[in-house]
Amino acid sequence: MAITRYTASADNTITNAFEANLVTRGTGSNMGYADSLEVFSIYGQESGSNGQSAELSRILIQFPVTQISADRTAGIIPASGSVSFFLKMYNAEHPFTLPQDFTLTVAPIARAWSEGTGLDMDEYKDLGVSNWLRSDSSTSWTVVGGDYLNYDNYDVVFPRGFENLELDVSEVVENWIKGSSGGEYDNYGFGIRLTGSQEAYFSSSAG
Repeated sequence: MAITRYTASADNTITNAFEANLVTRGTGSNMGYADSLEVFSIYGQESGSNGQSAELSRILIQFPVTQISADRTAGIIPASGSVSFFLKMYNAEHPFTLPQDFTLTVAPIARAWSEGTGLDMDEYKDLGVSNWLRSDSSTSWTVVGGDYLNYDNYDVVFPRGFENLELDVSEVVENWIKGSSGGEYDNYGFGIRLTGSQEAYFSSSAG
């Protein structure tokens, strides 16, 4: 069985986490050129008039579906129904404590976004697009933290916390290939975040 690998054409981590001063949030920060991607949820690092703080990060990642479609036309990959597409992402080892028994939601992103060239994943000093508040230089997300389709979502469980992500996303990729002109939706990639019951989110966390 032949395997064709497609690597991401764009990716980014977006966050509303606090900078080191625990006052300013990094909502405008961009990490599009960083060498890893992060999902986290931190609760109660700071307290104030709104109660305990909530800090989140999410992943945006997009793949070259135009190339996939061209390869199908050229006969490099089989027709729909005769091929499966898998999203594969690998755990990046680090010395910090890992959570266990958590669930990540993988959902198609609902609008175009720009990767950006930021690198700083510690102080959140590289500003730009996309970020927690904006999808590109002229457009805000409808909802802070990104706009996602509420269907064709997947939940992936990580019992031990350091597993790699491997997920059959054939349905979404086939819908991307059809696109809005074919009655489906266009390819803006996947958003990856902790499931709603595990994100320490409340409405004022955008600030």
